[in-house]
Amino acid sequence: MKKIVLGIQVDNRFDNVSQVQNLLTKHGCIIKTRLGLHQQKEYDQDCTEKGLIILELVNNCGDRCKELEEELSKLDNIIVRKMEF
Repeated sequence: MKKIVLGIQVDNRFDNVSQVQNLLTKHGCIIKTRLGLHQQKEYDQDCTEKGLIILELVNNCGDRCKELEEELSKLDNIIVRKMEF
């Protein structure tokens, strides 16, 4: 079985949150684990605009995994990287 993990860098999470969330909801059945991280300024209490989402996708999701990756990659200010094990 092939394990797929997607890393999604959101450069402006405040502006892109609804588009990203809509896609993750649309493809929610193939997302096994979701971890959201945000960068924080080192000596400040405010969050930065950048965020990182780690997705573990279900095994053998085939074209559905590819579709999610492609749809996310089309969004502005979003970088998607895939790891396969």
